[in-house]
Amino acid sequence: MSKQPFEIDQVIARIREAVQEFPKAAMFELYEDGYQSLFEQLISCLISVRTYDEVSLPVSRRLFERARTPEEIAQLSIAEIQTLIQDCTYPEQKAQQIHTIAQQILTEYQGELPADLDVLLKFKGIGVKCAHLALGIACHQPYISVDTHVHRITNRWGYVQTKTPEKTTIALTEKLPKQYWIEINQLLVPFGKHICTGKRPHCATCPVLKWCEQIIQP
Repeated sequence: MSKQPFEIDQVIARIREAVQEFPKAAMFELYEDGYQSLFEQLISCLISVRTYDEVSLPVSRRLFERARTPEEIAQLSIAEIQTLIQDCTYPEQKAQQIHTIAQQILTEYQGELPADLDVLLKFKGIGVKCAHLALGIACHQPYISVDTHVHRITNRWGYVQTKTPEKTTIALTEKLPKQYWIEINQLLVPFGKHICTGKRPHCATCPVLKWCEQIIQP
């Protein structure tokens, strides 16, 4: 099949329609459920690291049903936090990190987490992807969050040509229209899980096949 010149506006519109039937990416679903603070979004992203959404979503809800603010989290013991998040990966390590983040916010920022990228990146366990995603969802700040789905799919399209998620973040920042910076993660997570999968992508039923170069990375 001959490919058409890539039209990002049409691609985004097609994918928006295609993913409506699928579950939302975990942090976006949490936001719609009312867990909208920057702290909640940051902690839920930390919980989700190397954990499937199907696991991290109920884990985050279970923790937030018990404690939702830095003050409430800091009042829990690390053992209590670990019990609440036990189903995610590395629960012992994450429990320590969550407790430490809550304490730092209380002692260094008077209990109010600043909506500042540099501040978020100082917390142990928080990388660029989580910081970008939390600021984008909770504060509507224009940041691109590149996970495995965003990295794989945008390279498969031929929209960017990079080897790592970090380089994809830079490439998309330079190329992707800013209006899609937050939404690209929201769309490509379910799109990547159900249509443009890592192995055996469903190209025959893909709504953006005519624009996709179908580049498979090694």
